Amino acid sequence: MSKWLTILGMGEDGLDGLSPRARTLLDGAEVIVGSTRLFGLIGDTKAERHEWPQPFSAVVDRIKPLRGRATVVLATGDPLNYGVARKLMEIVPFAEMEIVPHLSSFSLAAARMGWPLGDCDTITLHGRPAANLEAFIQPDARILALTADASTIPEVARRLVARGYGLSDITVLENMGGSRESRATFRADEVLPRAFSDLNTLAIHCHAKPGAALLSCVPGLPDDAYLHDGQLTKREVRAATLAALGPYPDALLWDVGAGSGSIAIEWMRAARGARAIAFESHAERLKMIGENADRLGTPRLTVIAGAAPASLKGQPRPDAVFIGGGMGVPGVFEESWAALKSQGRMVANVVTLEGELHLVDLQEKHGGELARIEVSHLDRIGSLRALKPRMPVLQWRAVKP
Repeated sequence: MSKWLTILGMGEDGLDGLSPRARTLLDGAEVIVGSTRLFGLIGDTKAERHEWPQPFSAVVDRIKPLRGRATVVLATGDPLNYGVARKLMEIVPFAEMEIVPHLSSFSLAAARMGWPLGDCDTITLHGRPAANLEAFIQPDARILALTADASTIPEVARRLVARGYGLSDITVLENMGGSRESRATFRADEVLPRAFSDLNTLAIHCHAKPGAALLSCVPGLPDDAYLHDGQLTKREVRAATLAALGPYPDALLWDVGAGSGSIAIEWMRAARGARAIAFESHAERLKMIGENADRLGTPRLTVIAGAAPASLKGQPRPDAVFIGGGMGVPGVFEESWAALKSQGRMVANVVTLEGELHLVDLQEKHGGELARIEVSHLDRIGSLRALKPRMPVLQWRAVKP
């Protein structure tokens, strides 16, 4: 079938900002699908008009019946930059569509700020929790963020202040590219200078106050970055564990016996789009996992309450599995290993003799590596100093054939 669907990016300048190709496609449309705001920018047309459905998930029912008719979907900016095109490509083959982008909000914001786009972190908080910002807050970082509406602005400021980045500059860029364009800059720890419109993009230049915690995306966050009750994979062991698991974009981890959720959270922070499921049965730890995920920028973390192995059944197959608790519980390893995808990685940590015997047996049956991790920390003995060893950890690392 020929290309019947056009996804057309538009700016606040409306028809004046469209290329000749975009105008030709718009003028030739039998059907136009868009929001009330975008319809207001194109004026009257002869085409049949359809408003975006609410909720947005109903777009499938709106678009599929139009197949074969010359249809234009109006989008804001670049439809492939956190835009509608990604969703539409799930229901319409790319071969049947043409995408005509406009300048993205990120490109416009970078131009307004004089920031090279490649030097910026770009994120969207539109339709997503503001907690996603947390993983990007670093000294001197420059962040461009799409917002849900004006309510995103004070929430971003609150999170910056809570992290010790109250000196950060926030620039609110409103209605970029149109006659109503405006901007305002203020510090995160200041009172908002005025009310803002819902159509805005944030440019954030992070400045850390003295003593602000450095929470890198490299695995091995400080232990005190987490709320925990002692059930926490300690920093050095956590870094080694994440290195063995090998996070990569869009991969799914099972964190079985998650405790505070530290392995799952740092897996997600380490790679774009990485996903994780934390399995935990303890009620208080389940609450701590949720709070840690919000504070550390992984609100997409899925938390499953219940005891393994029963809680593992029916979950999406993982690309990697970490078993930090319950390794000796009958069925936990077997269920996890069966679900693990081919070439997926299994990592398990134990500290007891019984656990070590179990891992030795598994290594003999399934191959992989065994490594002992021993860490000592500085401590005082009276007026003197000594390195005090922590309990050693035996780690099994294996790749499923």
